[in-house]
Amino acid sequence: MEQKTKQETNSKGIIDKSDTICIIGAGPAGLTMARSLLAKGIPFVVFEKHNDVGGIWDIQNPGSPMYESAHFISSKYFSNYFDYPMPSDFPDYPSNRQILMYHRNFAKDFNLYPFIHFHTSIKEITQSGEKWIVKTNTNETYLFQGIVCATGITWSPNQPKLKGEETFKGQILHSVHYKSPNLFKGKRVLVVGAGNSGCDIACDAGANAEQAFISVRRGYHFIPKHILGKPADVFGDGAHFIPNWISQLVFGKLLKFLVGDLTKLGLPAPDHKIFETHPIINDQLIHNLRHGDVIAKPNIESLEGDSIVFQDGSKEKIDLIILATGYNWSIPYMDEKYFEWKNGRPDLYLTLFNRNYENLYALGYMETDGGAYKMFDEMANLIASYIEAKKNHHPSAIEFSKLIQKDRPLLNGNIHYLNTGRHSVYVNQVAYKNYRSKIQKRMGWPELKVGQFNRLKTPTPTSLPFQNKKVSILEGSK
Repeated sequence: MEQKTKQETNSKGIIDKSDTICIIGAGPAGLTMARSLLAKGIPFVVFEKHNDVGGIWDIQNPGSPMYESAHFISSKYFSNYFDYPMPSDFPDYPSNRQILMYHRNFAKDFNLYPFIHFHTSIKEITQSGEKWIVKTNTNETYLFQGIVCATGITWSPNQPKLKGEETFKGQILHSVHYKSPNLFKGKRVLVVGAGNSGCDIACDAGANAEQAFISVRRGYHFIPKHILGKPADVFGDGAHFIPNWISQLVFGKLLKFLVGDLTKLGLPAPDHKIFETHPIINDQLIHNLRHGDVIAKPNIESLEGDSIVFQDGSKEKIDLIILATGYNWSIPYMDEKYFEWKNGRPDLYLTLFNRNYENLYALGYMETDGGAYKMFDEMANLIASYIEAKKNHHPSAIEFSKLIQKDRPLLNGNIHYLNTGRHSVYVNQVAYKNYRSKIQKRMGWPELKVGQFNRLKTPTPTSLPFQNKKVSILEGSK
């Protein structure tokens, strides 16, 4: 369904898109950004390295962290795009295949496919005045008005070195390479890390391996996927009017009642209050621990031949180690100078706007305590509103540019998140929404309204709504 206009270029010329926004990535963030720009009539192009949309949700996408058993950890009721509910026949927690289908239907229904260049990765992006030069793997060079980085945060595996790993006789894999539980047949498996993916993979190992273990560095609060018959996020949604410290107190006591004392299962006690880390939404691991299919172990001390020694002095023979140790955030197609990195995270206004470089944006470089897609829509609408205000020379554009430079709001909702790199750009959804809405109202930029994207569902022209014109690199750099 991809459509491209014919274009001519050579070693001395670039394709002029100086009135156009370049979106990198056709995953969840890139698609919602595309819909927002299309709705406002702002020209854009999306570059996607894979052969279809969906980003990490396509298990066939090289480098995707997806595995066969993966499901959403937030429910379908709070995980959909704005005014685009998930199908009623989806379960409460859809599978990765259903989520991929949902994204591709989203792109089809809102006619986004004609604007996407597939099989196109980005080699380099550099500043040219207030515009940007983009070089692709197809040996094309473009001049764009602005850049939206939307390539996500789970593409660069964090693989720590384990003491003695050079002597280990088994296999060590990062979880990005795990796809199917068939990998575990007849093996003694250790999963390192108790994030949501680590817990899922440990459960797969518990059902398929000769014996499964999970190495846990610190204690976590485990939230069941259903509470009193309702998805956990649906159950908790009615408590947003309650101060967060009260929610922490009440919900913490409720979890102790529902889940019990996890230290009896070998897990360390949490060293923080509930909601102060990214939530672990999983009750299957508790089931597996209680039945002995998975055995909890502390941190690894060292690897010795075919065995692993843990910090409590225990030792286990292990054939396969899966490192569910997360990902390093990166924007590999841009020099590090274009983003100010702190604790491995880009420092951006409202996690979106570059403070030092004009017309450079990022969407999806944050983590939050619930479904992100509707939040992405609101963020994309904010970016598009700012671009529109600048295009129309509206006074709000100047006012907002000053906020980008100076405004540093706390978006934690008075929850004291752990002092880790992961939580340095972690935002509380309610606090973020309230602050963003206040700023948007101050600027006079409208909120999203039900039905506003319906007009995009009509068929689009067979050609893109903007034309290429060739200019020299020198002309484009003025």
